[in-house]
Formats: sequence, C-alpha cells, structure tokens
Amino acid sequence: MKSQDRRVARDLLQIKAIKLNPQNPFTWASGRRSPIYCDNRVVLSYPAVRSAIVADLVALAATFSGVTGVAGVATAGIPHGALLADRLNVPFIYIRSSAKEHGRQNVIEGELQVGASYLVVEDLISTGGSSLQAVAALRAAGGQVAGVVALFTYGFPEASAAFAAAGCPLRTLSHYDALLEEAWSTGYISQEQQAFLANWRQDPIAWSANFNKLNP
Repeated sequence: MKSQDRRVARDLLQIKAIKLNPQNPFTWASGRRSPIYCDNRVVLSYPAVRSAIVADLVALAATFSGVTGVAGVATAGIPHGALLADRLNVPFIYIRSSAKEHGRQNVIEGELQVGASYLVVEDLISTGGSSLQAVAALRAAGGQVAGVVALFTYGFPEASAAFAAAGCPLRTLSHYDALLEEAWSTGYISQEQQAFLANWRQDPIAWSANFNKLNP
C-alpha cells in the first residue's frame, strides 16, 4: 500500500473530513445507514492539508497524458478542480448535475474548448454515478475526457465496473482499505471494528438493512 494512500487517509481522519462510527452509523441522503461519513470540502479549511492535497493532485494529473483542461464536478469537486487547474495553468470549467432553470440553462459552466482533453475532478467516489454523468456531459458537448481523479473512493466494485464500461480511467489519492489500515494502526478503531467496517464495504445495502432491522 502506497505511503500517499495512508498519509491522505490520516489527514482526512485528523481534520474530520472522514468520520467513522460503527456503533452509531450515519444516515446518508439516500436513507441508507453507514458507519462512515465523508465530506472532503472540510479540506479547504485546513491550509496545510489543502496544499498537500493539491500537490498530490498535481502529481496524479501527471500520470495522464495530454491534459489540456480541468473540469470540476459540482459542487464538491469544484474547489479542488479549480485549485488543480490553477497549479497546472490550464482552463477550468465545472459541470452541474442538471441544467440551470434560468439564464442560459447551462449544464457546463465556463468556456468548454471543443476537442480539449479534460481531467475531471471529484471529491469522493461512491457508485461513480455523478462523475460519469459529468463525463457524459463533457463528451456530448465535444470535449475529450482524459480520466477522473478524486480524493477518496469507497472502492465499491460497482463503481469500478461503471468506469470500465464508460471507458474512463479513474485514479484516487486514497481509498477505503488505506483508511481502515490507518484508523486501526493509530488506535482510531479496534481490530474488531476494522473487521466490522470491512464487512460494510462488501455489501453496504444489506449492511444498512440489517442494522435497521436490529435497531428499529
């Protein structure tokens, strides 16, 4: 496991961008119960962590060839994408989940350059749905997509399958396995909790349903 994976996971835990609570799971917007909550917008409030994350994104962007623009996925991917574009000195755009209801009714904000190769930036990969929706919008508008980068991924198999089906490379700074290793090694969670959290990732829907059944 790369040291970057662990370092980023440690930073996200320390600033509480990621929270783990196996005993009292969080409720996601979907209604599912989950022992993890991730909000990487918190990174923006911590200059040292923010700078390290941007440097990591710059290094990750270098693993893609021919990147001539950066596109942020609204809303959480916008600030990270804008910071990356500034460091790379390339144009920046961002992609809404749906068209505005007024004005020009844009889905893509900023000036998209037809034929340019965009690196799409997301803060978190769950199922990959929002990121791939942005990829589809870019392609439909005439842009090329070099790939997607994100700060963190849960590593769900369905996300990997969806990106593969879309022909879109995905690379992230850290991931769920690195998080569990870091959380256990630093005493944030016990070994028993580590196994419990690993079980959630195998089937989060069944895990949530079982928890709700046992805790009505």
